[in-house]
Amino acid sequence: MDPITLKAHFDGKQILLDEPIELQPGAKLMITVLSPSDIDHDDWSRHSIHLLSEAYGSDEPEYSRSLIKEVNPEYEGGGRNIDCNSTG
Repeated sequence: MDPITLKAHFDGKQILLDEPIELQPGAKLMITVLSPSDIDHDDWSRHSIHLLSEAYGSDEPEYSRSLIKEVNPEYEGGGRNIDCNSTG
């Protein structure tokens, strides 16, 4: 079996997996105990990555410069040199 990461919690007596999984008797496990701040950060990071992948998928259309209605003069990527009326 390839290594996988599973969420779990400690109920005060034993470690309980949050998701069901079939394990063979004697399966080797490695446990990492996270601080509460690590849990929040990791959960938010995974959630953000997931949402970004949905928002900017591989089928995302390319938008031309002609669709820009107003240039952001503070954009450091060269936006102040874009002609909003050009079609390129």
